[in-house]
Amino acid sequence: MTDLLLYLNAVSPLSPEAADDFLKVFRPKTFAKGELLLREGEVCHYYYYIKSGLTKSCFYNEDKEFIMRFFSENMMFTEFSSYVSQQPSKYMIQALEPTEVLLIKRADIERLRQRHHSIEALFSKLFSGVAMGMMRRISEMLEENATFRYANFLHENRTLAQRISLRDLASYLGITQVSLSRIRASK
Repeated sequence: MTDLLLYLNAVSPLSPEAADDFLKVFRPKTFAKGELLLREGEVCHYYYYIKSGLTKSCFYNEDKEFIMRFFSENMMFTEFSSYVSQQPSKYMIQALEPTEVLLIKRADIERLRQRHHSIEALFSKLFSGVAMGMMRRISEMLEENATFRYANFLHENRTLAQRISLRDLASYLGITQVSLSRIRASK
């Protein structure tokens, strides 16, 4: 829980009472490689914090996979659109390796946001970060070429790149594996 508390306080400092109440409602859960944390069509009721492991958020369209994000250790995430709207998700979240998370129910978060201003401030910052990340991802996919996207991914995720299959990396970049191999060979 120490890493989680450090992460939370780095995003937005929590009062000691808020931190204590917040940490009490997180529950540990493990997922095997390939297991789904969230299935397409399910409503997302949780925020997740990854203690160890790696996941991806993705969807399928006409048998083609589109990967939106990867989440690794010391990251807190959710499937944002389903979590906020409480509508069935278009996306799924899948463990890419054995993954241990701490999860917290949406109902617990809402109750704690009402009780503690510092938790309200934390989730305001988390939500803002999600929105900014989505805008950056969309902008990059629309405005930048595949070589730039690959170089940017490596710059921001050097260690993560070693843990992701070439198929998943190509899907994330929006290119074929053949194109990814060409880009990597030219580096």
